[in-house]
Amino acid sequence: MPITRYLDTQPVLGAGVYLHDSAQVIGDVTLGDDCSVWCNAVLRGDVNRIRIGSMTNIQDLAMCHVSHKTPAKPEGSPLIIGDRVTIAHAVILHGCKIGNECLIGMGCIVMDDVVIEDRVMLGAGSLVPPGKRLDGGWLYVGRPAQPVRRLTAAELEHLRYSAEHYVRVKNNYLLPPQRD
Repeated sequence: MPITRYLDTQPVLGAGVYLHDSAQVIGDVTLGDDCSVWCNAVLRGDVNRIRIGSMTNIQDLAMCHVSHKTPAKPEGSPLIIGDRVTIAHAVILHGCKIGNECLIGMGCIVMDDVVIEDRVMLGAGSLVPPGKRLDGGWLYVGRPAQPVRRLTAAELEHLRYSAEHYVRVKNNYLLPPQRD
């Protein structure tokens, strides 16, 4: 398994978690039930903690890290991700908080101390600068990310569908090999 201890801290995996063999999960990382971490994704909880809720998927080449604790900032910047979140390919998340049922599009960068509320869609390639807050129920795009419009009912439903779809896909990977 692609799990690495850091000092005295070992990652903790919930029930039904799938980690691709090329993924790296390091240190103080907790993955909730039915999460999936895909090809070449890195979750490095060495100098602070990473907490990921249930049914969240971290897709290929995503990089998830944290900022360390300092006297000026005793909690540092942990990475906290809610339930039923889709983190798309090649996303960089660094010391931020993401609510439930969000979709972070391909190639996005989300910096330290950002708070993304529940049910946000962040368009591909967007950059969220440090300390920004994204209100729930909106589509954001751009560099820096700006609100474009409220999400439609279909888009809100798609947020949940995306997470559920990845649970089905990871369950297929967990099946025993078929014999001819």
